[in-house]
Amino acid sequence: MLLNLNIIDLAVVKSLDLDLEQGMSVLTGETGAGKSILLTALGLALGDRADSGYVRPNCKRAEINLEFDLSDAPQAHEWLKENDLDDGQACLIRRIVSEDGRSRAYVNNRPVTLQSLQELSEKLVEIHGQHAHLTLLHAEEQRRLLDAFAKSQPLLDNLNDCCRQWQQAHRELASLKKAAADRTEREELLKYQIEELKQLDLANFNYPALLEEHSKRAHLEQILSTGQRQIDLLYENDQQSLLRMLNHSVGELNSIARFAPELTEICSLLSEAQIQIEEASLQLRRFLEAQEADPERMETLENQIGVIQNLSRKHHIAPEELPQWLEKLEDELDGISHSGERIEALETATKTLLTEYRQLAGQLSEKRKEAAGKLEHQISSMIKELGMPQGEFLVTVSPLPGEEPKPYGTDKIEFLVSANPGLPAKPLAKVASGGELSRISLAIQVTTSSDKTTPTMIFDEVDSGIGGGIAEIVGQKLRSLSRNRQVMCVTHLPQVASQAHHHLYVEKNHKTDITSSNVRKLNGEERVEEIARMLGGVHITANTLAHAKEMLFHSASGS
Repeated sequence: MLLNLNIIDLAVVKSLDLDLEQGMSVLTGETGAGKSILLTALGLALGDRADSGYVRPNCKRAEINLEFDLSDAPQAHEWLKENDLDDGQACLIRRIVSEDGRSRAYVNNRPVTLQSLQELSEKLVEIHGQHAHLTLLHAEEQRRLLDAFAKSQPLLDNLNDCCRQWQQAHRELASLKKAAADRTEREELLKYQIEELKQLDLANFNYPALLEEHSKRAHLEQILSTGQRQIDLLYENDQQSLLRMLNHSVGELNSIARFAPELTEICSLLSEAQIQIEEASLQLRRFLEAQEADPERMETLENQIGVIQNLSRKHHIAPEELPQWLEKLEDELDGISHSGERIEALETATKTLLTEYRQLAGQLSEKRKEAAGKLEHQISSMIKELGMPQGEFLVTVSPLPGEEPKPYGTDKIEFLVSANPGLPAKPLAKVASGGELSRISLAIQVTTSSDKTTPTMIFDEVDSGIGGGIAEIVGQKLRSLSRNRQVMCVTHLPQVASQAHHHLYVEKNHKTDITSSNVRKLNGEERVEEIARMLGGVHITANTLAHAKEMLFHSASGS
């Protein structure tokens, strides 16, 4: 159960630290006092999307902290262990929203993703919004509620997995069969292209080396003439070679080095330069002597480069990518060559998966039909208590048209209601008024929640459109739901509020420039006054106070 809710700088809440208890708690207050922001805080802490609008003005960030006792949440405890987030019987959830809209989430002081937070939250808290009666009109919601009541989620997961595998195999099979129509033409083209590429000897392919050799041979005359001139300049010219002039310089400096020893190192450096120039000249001569014009090799290179460039343009790739392109074409050809075997395997797989799917769908249909009978009986009984004495609630499970597998099975689920005897049952949207729909929605929520394991349940004004004696019954139902779990309810109805074990009051504070809201737990006298306010509005009389006391007395004595 939820032990503590702590909020810092979230919208109209500057600071709030609220301890919560087992049983039924109601949250009341004047319209606009800030009741909704508490549910917003819970939603954010449990994984709702965040944005900068949640941060209180002039603040850097908003923070929400939740503390849970896991003694009544074994599924959540197990999830924490599986995800290495376990910290005994306690669970701390923290959500921080920055002024730029970014958010961070922590479980037991360790960072988690939003998806992980949502997975954990589903095992801790269940929130029923004030617009639940509107979503009840959607076929998807009706199917979800029936499946939740039937506890068919494991079967649904298996069915969904089978459906996904069938869809994947079916798509691949359809693609291969479509491709088979022009497979022969494509196969011939691939064979031709592969043979064309193989003529390049791509196993020893080195396009940059070919370009380098071609460039060298194309400039061979310039290489030979320039190289010979440099040999003459460096070494072979008897009168003006660099080596001859360097020899003269070394001799002259050596003659004066005996008078200036500091010149000895300079002479050594120049002597080393003599050796380097002579060695470089000899290497350059050997290089030039090794060069030989080869018109045939030049023609071969030009042909090779021309073929490579033509093929790269043809396939719209760089020349260096031709070896990888050949591998891709060979893989495609191999796939086409073996596509017949793959088609046969996929046809077998789709038939097997379809058979498995139909078996699972049949089991799910039976489970739904069995649960439908129980659900319609329980809800029919409850809506009679909620002011529809002639009301009958029906759940139909009928086959959907079409043979193709669907993730949710082969059934059409529809909720029907007959408000008056003798009239045929019709879909909710066509029969129920706003008030009737609210009662039916509440009956469904209470019925489908009664045997769930979620330790904390929150109802946000789900009693809207209800009043009088019916509201008292609604309060009793919510109170009975809290016998083995924690129930929190936001309400405007005194009949519901008086049924709670604990009463929380939301009030606004206008003492500062920025409005803030606060929540406090009401004691006995304060609770009487709040119930009286809800009963009588602005002017509270002695009779109103007496009525409030009586309501609280009867709810306490009836528990």
